[in-house]
Amino acid sequence: MNNQFDALIIGGGVSGISCALVLGSAKNKPFASNKKIGIFTHQKSSALQEAVFNNAYGITPGKLGSELLDESTAHLSELYPHIIQIPNEKIIEIQGEFPEFTVISNKNTYQTKYIIVGIGSANTFDIKGLTEFVVPHQKSLAEKQRIQLQNTDHKVTEGIYVIGTLAGCRSQLTIAAGSGAAVATDLLTLWNDGIAVQVHDNIKKKL
Repeated sequence: MNNQFDALIIGGGVSGISCALVLGSAKNKPFASNKKIGIFTHQKSSALQEAVFNNAYGITPGKLGSELLDESTAHLSELYPHIIQIPNEKIIEIQGEFPEFTVISNKNTYQTKYIIVGIGSANTFDIKGLTEFVVPHQKSLAEKQRIQLQNTDHKVTEGIYVIGTLAGCRSQLTIAAGSGAAVATDLLTLWNDGIAVQVHDNIKKKL
């Protein structure tokens, strides 16, 4: 596999997959059609592993988070196979600066222009190159000792974005999903020379 990417998403939970789905759905847009996008789908530590959902819009009550994790990666693979899923790799370090980042996992090294980080807000966060941005989580109970990355509207620094609870969002599935989707549209807007982008399917277009 060629390890040169336009964007890499770190995290295969709610926010990461949501981001990947929106980026994937833009595949026919001229400004996105030639972009190489990858997602590290390591999910072992995802909060969804023990979750059950009864209050999330569009999700059947009683849905297990563990099922949702499996279904979401399958959904991404089926509809948008051009988004490269990289399982079973843990990111340990990020080097460089925009637009030439090096992302180092426990198994491989990758090059990318943009990085989106969405791996949860546990205080065990230890990705070298990002720890300087770690601050206490602003919307979590202090006794939980959660952390977030400093950011302005999800942007940590030039070329690096953070999503989900690690961005300072509360731990609700729909909030995390929206956070990932928001950054996807921000990135698509950048690729579209700053012209605002939303990506929608429409039943009338299929008739």
